[in-house]
Amino acid sequence: MMNVLVTGSNGQLGNCIKAIEKQYDNLNIIYTDYQELDICDLSQVEAFFKANPSFDYCINCAAYTAVDKAETEVDKAFQINALGPKNLALVCKENDTILIQISTDFVFDGQKTDPYTESDIPKPISVYGASKLKGEAEIQEILEHHFIIRTSWLYSEHGANFMKTMLRLAETRDEISVVSDQIGSPTYAGDLADLILQITSSNTKSFGLYHYSNEGAVSWYDFAKAIFESHNLPVSLIPILSHQYPVAANRPKSSVLDTEKAEKEFNIHPPNWQISLKKLIEN
Repeated sequence: MMNVLVTGSNGQLGNCIKAIEKQYDNLNIIYTDYQELDICDLSQVEAFFKANPSFDYCINCAAYTAVDKAETEVDKAFQINALGPKNLALVCKENDTILIQISTDFVFDGQKTDPYTESDIPKPISVYGASKLKGEAEIQEILEHHFIIRTSWLYSEHGANFMKTMLRLAETRDEISVVSDQIGSPTYAGDLADLILQITSSNTKSFGLYHYSNEGAVSWYDFAKAIFESHNLPVSLIPILSHQYPVAANRPKSSVLDTEKAEKEFNIHPPNWQISLKKLIEN
């Protein structure tokens, strides 16, 4: 039996891990959120590790994900997305714990037309992207035994995400404008949770940086259209360009991730985003 710590467990990814943990009977998982463990406080992280059985893995689901607010809450974004992972890496190193960090497609500028591979040079264009990239760098500098998994356009039945925002807007609006010139891969958090627990349960030593998302690439407009169709909602969708919907943070124009490395290393095949969306709705 392996002991696993999950931080930030009340977010959508943490809740998806809770939903499937019974499928992995060799894992003893302890869940914390910031109330029980503030990863930005090094002394608190050290004390928590000392007060609990030794952890084989730490899955860091804690993150600052308010992309637009990050442009004004710069310190807070870097505290949670960079200092927090650094603290976890330091303590994981002391305790021989393997750290699994979740990162983002927003570390790229979106100017590449082909899918981004792990060897492509990151160039974030937002505070959020920069803070997540800094978190990656801190872990890579401190800790040899780690996994960093970049993902994209995460959604689920839990927490705040694009799908839930669209469904909420549909309750009060007959017409919704959605950006049509930003391309990515919607990824169901339940699929990502499954990959993470597969890695943990198998105790693989193939450490490093990986990309994972559902298969297929669409615009936010196309994703919204599929969401409304799957819920049989008669919403009139209007495609607009990014400049017609001004927001505080810049977004990558195209941030599709190449998942070939993860597919080969972990013997997986990510489901198509449409299949995962349909499965979520049916469940």
